[in-house]
This record gives sequence, structure tokens and C-alpha cells, in this order.
Amino acid sequence: MKRKSPETDLHVAEQQDLEKIQDAGNNSDDGEKDEEIEKPGKRRNVMKKKQTTDAGVIGAVKLSKRELYKPPTNEELNQLKETENLFHSTLLRMQIEELLKEVKLKEKKRKAIDTFLHEVKNFLSNIPETKQVDVTDQSWLSKGVKVPFLQMPYNIKGKFHFLPPASVKVIGSYLLGTCIKPEINVDVAVTMPAEILQAKDNLNQRYLRKRALYLAHIAYHLSKNKLFGCVKFGYFSSNHLKPILYLSPQGKDEKLVTVRLHPCAPASFFKLSRFHPSKNNVRVSWFLEQESAQGENDEPPTPHYNNTILIDLVMEKHLHFLFNAATDFPGMKDGIGILKVWLHQRELSRGYGCFSGFLASMLVAYLLSKRKLNKMMSGYQVLRNVLQFLAVTDLTQNGISLFQDTDDSVPSLQDFHEAFEVVFVDPSGFVNLCAEMTTSKYKQIQYEAQKSMEILDNKTVDGFEVLLMTRKPLLQTFDHVFHLKNLVKLQEGCKKMKLLNDLIDHGGNYIVTILPHLLSLLTRGLGQRIHLLTHSLLQTSEWPINADPPKHKDSRCLSFGVLLNPAFSANVLEKGPLADSPEAAEFRDFWGENSELRRFQDGSICEAVLWQGDNMCDCRLIPGQIIKHLLQLHVDLPKSSLCYVGGLLDSVIEVEKGHAGSEEKTISVVQSYDDLSRKLWNLSGLPLNVTSVQGIHPVFRFTEVFPPVPVKPDFSFYMKAKNTKCLLPSSDKPCSVYVPALKVICHMEGSGKWPQNKDAIQHVKAAFHIRLADLLHQQHQLTSQPSTTHVDVYKDGYVFRVQVGYHREPLILKEIQTPDGMLKYRDTEESLQLELETIHLPYLTSTLHGLQQQHSAYSGTCRLAKRWVSAQLLSNHIGEESIDLLAAYLFTQPAPYSPPASPQTGFLRFLNLLSTFDWKNNPLIVNLNGDIKETEYAEIKNDFVATRTQHPVMFIATPNDRKSSIWTKGRPSAPILHRLAELASQSLRTLERQLMDPLDNHDLKMVFRPPLDIYDVIIHLNPRHIPRYSEAVDRPKVTYNRGTLRDDAAVKFLKMPVVDHDPVQCYLRELRSSFGEFALFFYDTHGGSLIAVLWKPQAFTPQPFKTSHINAKMLETKENGLQIIPNVEAIMEDFEILGAGLVKSVKALTEKWKI
Repeated sequence: MKRKSPETDLHVAEQQDLEKIQDAGNNSDDGEKDEEIEKPGKRRNVMKKKQTTDAGVIGAVKLSKRELYKPPTNEELNQLKETENLFHSTLLRMQIEELLKEVKLKEKKRKAIDTFLHEVKNFLSNIPETKQVDVTDQSWLSKGVKVPFLQMPYNIKGKFHFLPPASVKVIGSYLLGTCIKPEINVDVAVTMPAEILQAKDNLNQRYLRKRALYLAHIAYHLSKNKLFGCVKFGYFSSNHLKPILYLSPQGKDEKLVTVRLHPCAPASFFKLSRFHPSKNNVRVSWFLEQESAQGENDEPPTPHYNNTILIDLVMEKHLHFLFNAATDFPGMKDGIGILKVWLHQRELSRGYGCFSGFLASMLVAYLLSKRKLNKMMSGYQVLRNVLQFLAVTDLTQNGISLFQDTDDSVPSLQDFHEAFEVVFVDPSGFVNLCAEMTTSKYKQIQYEAQKSMEILDNKTVDGFEVLLMTRKPLLQTFDHVFHLKNLVKLQEGCKKMKLLNDLIDHGGNYIVTILPHLLSLLTRGLGQRIHLLTHSLLQTSEWPINADPPKHKDSRCLSFGVLLNPAFSANVLEKGPLADSPEAAEFRDFWGENSELRRFQDGSICEAVLWQGDNMCDCRLIPGQIIKHLLQLHVDLPKSSLCYVGGLLDSVIEVEKGHAGSEEKTISVVQSYDDLSRKLWNLSGLPLNVTSVQGIHPVFRFTEVFPPVPVKPDFSFYMKAKNTKCLLPSSDKPCSVYVPALKVICHMEGSGKWPQNKDAIQHVKAAFHIRLADLLHQQHQLTSQPSTTHVDVYKDGYVFRVQVGYHREPLILKEIQTPDGMLKYRDTEESLQLELETIHLPYLTSTLHGLQQQHSAYSGTCRLAKRWVSAQLLSNHIGEESIDLLAAYLFTQPAPYSPPASPQTGFLRFLNLLSTFDWKNNPLIVNLNGDIKETEYAEIKNDFVATRTQHPVMFIATPNDRKSSIWTKGRPSAPILHRLAELASQSLRTLERQLMDPLDNHDLKMVFRPPLDIYDVIIHLNPRHIPRYSEAVDRPKVTYNRGTLRDDAAVKFLKMPVVDHDPVQCYLRELRSSFGEFALFFYDTHGGSLIAVLWKPQAFTPQPFKTSHINAKMLETKENGLQIIPNVEAIMEDFEILGAGLVKSVKALTEKWKI
């Protein structure tokens, strides 16, 4: 459709002719097919081809050779140059173009909306008048409607009667062509006639009350008309002083559009100077319902109240201003559309004090007026420039203004800064567009803009997917989240903080009154422990017109997000000023009784606050202690009103509460290992020198779910092995404590004396193991037990399994001699396994140990992830190292977030990664130590795509393993990966719902309990013989003596404890060996009390009778003759027989085998 000139459009707007405005607002092509869109946050393939079925579509034109090779036009050259300079690839440009096509309104829908708007306008013009009454006399209102306003105090002066609107005009993004799907909102300004207003209606909420009454009368009449399917009240941007009316069409078009009616005063009715930020328009005596005792000059200013009314007076001016800016600037509309998607994904575009689409439009217009943008720019350039501006501009310190003239009556930027936290002044010079925004919320917007610019400049990240397709909820964005419930208690906080003037300014809304002061208080208290503190935006949902408006106390809770600074967040001591300095008294007032004098090592005596933290797990939650203390001290908010979501999942990975948490236990193991390593290096009497000692057990990379604890065996509990220093388990007692073997690779130097035959090498290694055991006993009095493959060393209560390595052994294992005598090298299962243990695992362990030193939350994240996988009974179906690398990816490639600083946040992101990553089409590149360069990313991806069918379903590339994904070969299988993704998605949804709802007492362990309905058979085990039973998700009520002494018991370590003994694992190995062809077996390694069995469908296909295949099968006579099928009853009996003593019962859940 041909676009009219701006002059025509503005003239049309002034005439209030909706039909012409609709034509002017159209900016879509006629031929576009009506198409539904998914939410922008929902992942989808936006590059999917559209299929056009229109009869009049022109087919592909065959170009002549001359046309095919003609030089590019200037426009094409500009596009190519822009793509090269701004986009990392043509794909990003195409993705953004396709996104804009998806979110823009189609022509067919626009015509239907225009028709509906015309009906609304006609109906509004015909609403009957009412008689004039006092504003407080509301008996004339019909019973089917309530006034959408909290009338407190109730008594005000003034008269009111209803007259049809002076004008009805479409305003906002619909007319500008910048509204986006999926939710189409059309704003309509309904101008009240000047006759129903009075000169002093600016005072004491009179205008706002009349506005609400006007809206109530309209709502009643609209609700009686069958044209309208839904008529509801709501607050504009959740501001309780600004109710609006929501309308939607009847029938199938109900979700087509929501029309929002905004009653407003005529633009010239009030002088704008009446609403200067320093002026008062709400009298204290009226608000407190007292006799007036002070003059008008003594009244406190009401800048937020003033701003609320001002917005109604300048709505049409804003429309004209934006229309002029958007004329001949198609990139502006595209840029605003992309910005809206960006804001929506970060939960910044809705609620009280949000960064709305209108605000984004005005910011684009501001940058255009300051020549930061020009009308030749594309939507992507607009996006980049806006983000760059937000990233470097602090509107809390240096506000900006669209006001161009010089007028003494117009407030200065300084006046605005004194009244508001964030300042962005509109073209009139009187309205602050960011009046309701807090400093903390703007700091969050700045942070998001900075992160987004980093992402756009990073060629290794899919900027489109990360910026515009990825949802950023509060729980995953921030390290700790806390909720304030029982918000009615904040009224006491307002009294204690003496915020009466602010309360009057905000119309009695104590939540938004105290919020900036809470944020300021907590930001000061948390100091350098945090990078950012922000809050969720208060949102009030719509309500029926026959219901009372929601009260402030109806808000469920107020949520806050804390982005921690890991370098300082866990500090137990808050050091203050010197005791005799002037600041000391202020410090004591701020911290209250918690402040005390302490002498420091440099001799200074300072005020200080000491927080409780016995271990790292407790220290991570010190910000929570600070927040609870400050809110109780300064706001009188009891601790019961605060729900701190920081370490609620820690109990899943802690066996028992004590001074030593899992991190401390791991450090203890590593210290013992370091000492053993030094002893091995310094051993004298070895025929060859030790070249390296490398631990490969998960505990050495801080990722063992339950780190081992020192074991002192009770000798009376065990049987003694003859002629050895070993203990043996006793059959008549509960299974002994589980003592893991901590594997260590000890490489010996190369020498010509090493044999070149693989069997001979094994013999030499066995001799080394015997020699190591003797020397460790002679020189360090360590109990050791050698074997052909390793030597177990019992030290400090831990058992280290030392395995000698020879660097050429993997190569020798690859040697194959051909029949003609040629020597060839080929990978064998044996050589690959040895390479894995002696080369890849030591590298991975040392690298991930380094990652843990950089990011202290890595250990907890990884352990939670492993515990969850194991709890789903899938730990045997995906390698531990794979989970370690998935967790490492969250820290090496955290976009669009910062690296997690709390295990809980890391775990939520792990579930999100597992459930949303496109494993089929993309490799997961874990750039450990940053060893993969930008240019090499494309090589890895291209190589993966070219050879996809040869790779495992989960492909993880690392700097040392770019082409083969050694950690995921063989497992997980495609069904297991699909199952993992499905479970992760459900667990994430459940956890987010629970953690964001502080009012209910949720069982957070729910996501760690596996659904058993998909399995065919459940084998229940006897806890008495489960050595790791204490690690179960639900802690056992009954504990068993596992043959250990107390930590402080005096005992000499003379006997080797029972190592790596887990009867359940032995039983599982037997089950898989005997019945692996019929079923899959699933078990929770960490104390699971059941084994789940899933029959393999292919095993139940009847087979021809063969005597060699009769094991666990039975004969069945069919038409074709004798056939054999699995004998399920016999197999289940065998399950019990194999596990005699361990198995309590075997229960069949399905009859699936009867095929």
C-alpha cells in the first residue's frame, strides 16, 4: 500500500478520522500471508522457508547472461559493505531480517484491527451522558461496575458528570508501525471534554478520580455490547494511579488484538508549569485527613504525582514527535522492533518502572536528534547504537533531554535529578520518561547492554540466538535471588525510614515508595561483594470490571536478584573505619550491634563486622546474612518475611552438616595427594626416575559428588586375609563403608631398557608396583598392597591407586604386523583405553582443576549436575567426564550471562543447556584455557557438519580433542540423550516455579526423584548392603554400622581397608552380563535403593528355534513352527537368585513382554 506524506498523516490524526489513520499506519505489503508467530523467546528455526500459496505469485525469472553478471548497484554495494563491517556473517543479517518478518503485523490482521477500532470509536461516541454529581457521590454508577481506583482517602472536592469523548485517537506503536507480535496492543487516547473538568482538578487526585469514573462508565456500556468479548480494567505500567480499560473482540478474533483505552484531559487544559517537579499538588493535610496547618509553600514536592498527570497531557505530542522521526527512516521501525524483542527476553519491558517499547522509541528518536543515528541506517545499526549508548551512558548521573527551546519556566536537568533517580526528559521539557525507574533497574539495563555489545563483537558466539532467542529469567541471570513476602509489613518500614512525603507522592503505594530506599540500603551494605543488585518489576494483572481494584497488599512478593563478585562475596569479615575516626559512629549506626572493635595484624584497631561461615558452603550465603540483618535493623522487616534463594539445593550434595563441607573435604584429599606425590618424586632406590605424578579421579578436579572422607576401619568388624595386610568384608554384618580407590598415574622416564613387547611391559610395570610398595613402606611407613596393574597406598585414611605409566606403551599396543611382515599402527580398544587413562584424563583433570581455581562455583555446579543425572538413574549411561565438560562450558562460554558465581545458578543453566542445545546440528565447543582461537571455531563446526554421521549423538570438542569427541563415544545413546533433555526441561520448569514462589513450602528434592512409570520392572534392594546409602536424596532414617571408628580414635593404619567394594555394582555387572541382550538396567550410584529395568523391544521379537540361543528363553508353537521368546518370569526369578541377600523384592510394573 502506498504510504502518504507525513503532513497528510498528521492532518488525519488531527481530524480524528480513524479510517484514514488506519490507512496512514499501514506499512506492510498487501500480498503477505497471515501467519501465527511463536513467542520471540521460544526457540525455533527462523530461517525456515515460507511456502507461498497465493495464486498470483510470480515464479522464478530466468535471467540473461548480461543481467546475471551486471555490476551491483550502489544499494547492493552498501549492503555488502555493511554486512562485512557489522555482521559476522550474512547469516546474522538474514536471521534478523527473518525475525522482523515474523514479528511484524501482517496486512490481513491490520485490516481486521482497523475495522474493530472503527467500531470502538463509533460506540464511544454514542455513550449516554449523566447528571452532574459530587465526585464522592458514586451512587449513579451501575452495580455491574466498580471504580478502578483505590480511593484513599475517600473525600475529595469537585463535581463530575459524563459526556461523550471530545476525541478518540489511536496513539503509540500501532500507528507508527512498530508494534510486534505475539501480543498486539493498540493504545487509544480518549480525550475527556473540558466541561467535566475544573481548574483545580490537578490537586489531591481529583483529576485522577474523575478519569477513573469516566473509565468506569465507559466500561459498563462496553461490557453490555456483544461486539466485545473481554472488557477488563488494568493499570497502565502497573501504576495504580493510572487505570486503563482493556478491550478485545468477540469470538475467534479475541486474541487478535487488545485495545487499551487511556482517558486523558485536553492537552491545553492544565498549564504544564503547574506540574514542575518541585511543586506540590497533593496536600499533606488532605492525605492524612487532618485540618490544614501549614501554608502551600511548606508542602513537600510531588514530582511522581505530577509526572503521572503530565503524561496524559502530552501523549499526542509524543506521537507527532515520533512520527516525524520515523518518516523516511525504515531502519528506525526495524530497530525498535528488534529492541522490543531484546527487552522482552530480559524481562525489562513490563511492569512498574520498566523500559517500555515507547521508551525505546523515544531513545532512538533522541539519538537521531543528536546525530548518533542517521536515516540511512538499518535496524541492526540502530540496535547496536542504542545498546552502545546505554552501555556507556549513566542516566542516573547525567540525564538527557529532548527539549530544544530555552524557557525559564521549564525545569532544568538538575531539578529532575533532585526529584528522580533516572532522568530522560521529553520534548515538552516537563515530563521525565524514566520517572518510575529505579537506579538499580537502570544499572541492570546498562549491564545487559554491555554484555550484549560483548556478544555482538564475539565471533565465537551465535549473537542472534543468544541475544534475541534466549530467555533470561531472574533465576538464571543472577547468582542469588531473594523474595520479600508479607509486603504489608513494608508500611512499618516507611514509618521507620520517615518516608511520609514520598508516600504522599506515590499515592499511598508503600511498596514503590520504599523500594528505592531498600535498594540503596542493601547496595551500601553489600558493597564490593556484589556487581549488581536489581529487583523484579511489579506487575498487576487485569481484573473484571465488577471487582474491586487490587490493593497493594495483594502483591504476592517482591523479588530481587544479586550478581555476586566472587573475589569478595564470601569474606567473613567486614572491615570498617578506625575506631577514633569520625566515620566510626556512622559505621556503628549502620551495622548496629553486629559492629565490634577488632585489632588487625597491622596493629590498627577498627570497627568490624564478623559473619558466620564455618565452611565455603556457609560463606557463599553471607550476602543473605547481611540482607536479613539490614532489613531487620533498618526496616523492621522480620527474617520470616524474607526467603533467600541462594543455597537451597546444597543439602542434596552434603551428606551431613558440619564444620567441613564438601569443598573442605576435597581440599583435604588433594593435600594428602600432594604429599604422596612429593614422596613418590623423592623415592630413592627406583631403577628409573619418576617424570610425572597425575591424579585422574574426579576428586582431583573438584567434581566428585561426595568427596571421600578419611576412613579408620574397626578391625573387629572385618575378616583378616591370610598372608596379606588386607581386610575382608564379613558376610554376617552390614556392608562395610565404601572406600573409593583414587587413581593416580605415575609416569616413569623413557629408557632403552623398556621392552618393546606389550606383555613384557606389563611384567615390568608389575615389578615397578611391587618395588613402589616396598619403598613406600620402608621410607615412609605407608601401608601398600601391590598387584599386577596397580599398587594401592593407604595414606591419611584415603586409598590412592597408583598406576605406573610408560609413554610409549599406547603406541606399542597399536602395532599390528601384516602377513608380509610390514608393521602398521592401528587404534585398538586396548590402546584407546590406555590413552584415555594416561594422556587425556590427566590433561582434563589438571585443566578442570585450573578452572575451579578461577571459578569457585564450578565444583558445586558440577556436583549438583552429576547428582541430578545419577538421581535420574542415568549415571551409567553418560560419562562423568562428559558432565564435567558440560558444566565447564557454562563457565568458558557463559553468554548471554556472566559466569555463574553460585552452584544453584550453574545447575539451572546446566539443565537449560541440556534441554535446549541442538545436539543434532552443532558441536558443543568447550574452549578450555582459551586454546581454541576464533578462526578455529568455524573449522571445528565445518568438519563436524561434513562428517556428522560418523560422530556420537552428543559431540563435545575440546582443545585436545577437536574431531572425535572421545568422552561421548558409546554413551549417551540417542534415546538416553533424548530422555536426559526431556527430564532436564521438566526439572528446570519445576525448579523455576518452586524457587520463584516463596509463599508455599516446596519440596525442592522433587526434581531429584526419578519418575518410575516408564520402567517395566523394579528391583528393590536391602539398604543393609548398600554401602553408600547415606548419600541418598532422601536421607535414611535408619543408619547402619559400616565398620569405622570415630575421627579422633587412636589407631595405627596397619591394615588395608576393603577398597572399591559396592555389592550393588557387582550385582549390576552380573545383570548386564547375563541379561544385557534383554534389558537395560538403571541405578542411582549414590545410595539408590532400587534398580529399574527396561525391556529392549527387539529382544521380544520371536526368533526361529536354535539350541545355541535357548538361554533365558522359552519355546512357543506358531504356524511357522517352533519359535523362541524371552521367558520373563524365569528372568525375574533369576534377578532374585543372583541378588540373594541383596534383593528384597522384584516387582513387575508392566505386561509389555506379552507381544
